[in-house]
Amino acid sequence: MTAKKQFRSVWLLLAGFCALAVLVLISCWLSIARLPDNLGRVLTGEEKAAVLRRNSPLIEYAKLTTNADFPRTDTIRKITIHHMAGNLSLEKTGEIFSDADRKSSANYAIDSQGRVAIYVEEANRAWTSGSKENDSQAVTIEVANDEIGGDWHVSDQAYQTLIALCTDICRRNGIASLDYTGDAQGSLTTHKMFATTECPGPYLEGQMEKIAQTVNRSLSSSK
Repeated sequence: MTAKKQFRSVWLLLAGFCALAVLVLISCWLSIARLPDNLGRVLTGEEKAAVLRRNSPLIEYAKLTTNADFPRTDTIRKITIHHMAGNLSLEKTGEIFSDADRKSSANYAIDSQGRVAIYVEEANRAWTSGSKENDSQAVTIEVANDEIGGDWHVSDQAYQTLIALCTDICRRNGIASLDYTGDAQGSLTTHKMFATTECPGPYLEGQMEKIAQTVNRSLSSSK
């Protein structure tokens, strides 16, 4: 190969790399441009009111994270319950989910006082269960523990709010009833069905059938 042909080959290779880099940068820019402008900061009163209208009216705290897919690509037909493995405040949980390096989030969280927070709007997919397929269909909920270790118990206030939040999610999204089958096929699922984890802990796992039954009674009584 002559020096001229070698130079042309190197030039074409460099041009190809440059073109690819430009495409990647454009893709990243477009991705960022599509993100809502209310992420990662304290919402104004008007913005929070709009979030409540689009999601659960039970929300008391809102801090929306970029750790999500916008929008979700499937219809909401499930709820997935997790525990925090700690007695965290809604604010601290929001800080954790705001860390882009952690690549984790949930749609909602409930603290031990029974307060509800939103971090990813229902229209978007949270990164919670280690399963894109599940999280694309599920609204995910993190619940604080008032017992660290052991059965990972949750407070009565958190439990009652969990029932109310599940009922509200089902009612607004047209889920006629929650079906807990003990595996990933049900409409009420847990984190450990999709990842090697003990989440949501023995206490909540033992309450799954009762949660489904209680929510279904509430849904039936409101028809």
